Amino acid sequence: MKRKMNVVFAVLGLLGLLMLTGCGGKKKEVSVDAGALAGELNACVSSDTLTQAEAGMIQKIYYIDEASFAGGAAWLSDGTTACEVAVIECKDASGASGASDKLKARVSSQKDLYASYNAEEAGRLDKAIIKTAGKYAVLAVVDDTAKAEEILKKAGF
Repeated sequence: MKRKMNVVFAVLGLLGLLMLTGCGGKKKEVSVDAGALAGELNACVSSDTLTQAEAGMIQKIYYIDEASFAGGAAWLSDGTTACEVAVIECKDASGASGASDKLKARVSSQKDLYASYNAEEAGRLDKAIIKTAGKYAVLAVVDDTAKAEEILKKAGF
């Protein structure tokens, strides 16, 4: 009887482990319209009017590697504020990780620049949102960070 109970517990334990591994599942593949997402994030800026960057300039502004770049959209300030929004689409997740590193470098560079003439804007960059999901990397330096986080969560970030 004791042996049968041990077998039953062993089988139940294995079933429990199998059920837990089934719960992990694969992450949902993120697919967004970079232009629409960037436009929606741009609406989170109230202190400045941003200008949409030409598609051909995005790689140059953010130093994104040509081999990994697939497209994107960006909205930039004229320098009055540190606000900007960029949604970079790469060819794969590895490219998005590299783009994220470039976005972090951009924020650091902008902090140094603004610290020299507008410390308040340099502080805004401390709240910069940089996220990746799948083959996308996002930068949002906006006034309403809570709304931007909500938008990004809804988009799968």
